[in-house]
Amino acid sequence: MGVRLLVLVVLSVALMVVDARFTLLKPVRSQMSLVLMQSYWITDLPQRLFQGVASQFGSRTELVAENEKLKSENLLLQGRMQKLASLTEQNVRLRELLNSSALVNEKVEVAELIGMDPNPFTHRIIINKGERDGVVLGQPVLDARGLMGQVVELMPYTSRVLLLTDSTHSIPVQVNRNGLRAIASGTGNPERLELRHVADTADIKEGDLLVSSGLGQRFPAGYPVATVKEVIHDSGQPFAIVRAVPTAALNRSRYLLLVFSDNRTAEERANEAAQAQESLDAQGGGPIIPATVPKPAIVPAAVAAPVVPAVQAAPATTPAATPAKPAASHSGASKPPATAPAAKPPATQPAATKPAAKPAAKPPVSEPATTGRQE
Repeated sequence: MGVRLLVLVVLSVALMVVDARFTLLKPVRSQMSLVLMQSYWITDLPQRLFQGVASQFGSRTELVAENEKLKSENLLLQGRMQKLASLTEQNVRLRELLNSSALVNEKVEVAELIGMDPNPFTHRIIINKGERDGVVLGQPVLDARGLMGQVVELMPYTSRVLLLTDSTHSIPVQVNRNGLRAIASGTGNPERLELRHVADTADIKEGDLLVSSGLGQRFPAGYPVATVKEVIHDSGQPFAIVRAVPTAALNRSRYLLLVFSDNRTAEERANEAAQAQESLDAQGGGPIIPATVPKPAIVPAAVAAPVVPAVQAAPATTPAATPAKPAASHSGASKPPATAPAAKPPATQPAATKPAAKPAAKPPVSEPATTGRQE
């Protein structure tokens, strides 16, 4: 019995070492999650049944009061949504003017918390969305109040999320009031974050809202992270002690949101925006250049074509005109053949009219050529 127990202990220690230092057991853990998912559902069944029974036996007065409260809140939120819609559209137009490709709205998906890590020194939770649902490593997770953490382990149907307050987690933030940047680190306490390496002269005070700055390219910018609770200045220390309380209900929220943001870097987004602008310029300037360039090339060709036959036709008409004069002179000397010159002019006139018809289309070219030849 003792030998069997010793073998089991050694085997368990070996498995823990292999699992901690190598990834050999990751497929086994992934397959075991399929079996454990059923146990999560079974252990959560009593609470589901209790909530169902409690909702069925709720008093009518409470339901009516809650309904009225929800109606008033809905009306108030609709009014705010109208203002936010106009601000969003204005933001989109301004970003278009600045040729910016940053996202305004991110795609989100609702997930449910189904388990927690029992280790008191690590702050991790398990949600019911996994790799089959499109979840990726490092994906931000938030609730209705602010950021909660990021996905650190993927399984087919579940994921493990590391919370902001874990002692190994840090997130870049900025003060919403003045834009002061800092790093918020977890302390192991679910109700406290700590801002490290903040100068003693920094403009930060109690009540300041800390939002994600987006500088780490992991969390989207502008989401609430924590509220400054305490600022301690020590004249003998170069840095102040700043403690903050997370805005998200890390130990109470049940329904979470997975944020599907743009995973491209700022350089990739800038390059793609520049390529899109170049293609747009090429499409806009393409039809203008061919429409203007060929026209000057065609016009000289059209002018040169009639000029050559006009010059060649002029010598053909001048010999026809010169023999006509001697014929007229001979006709003046001997009058009996006067009828013969009368028959020739009709033949010479068509020859003269044919070149005259061509210069009619180009008068500046044909008229100087014929007058010069006749003189």
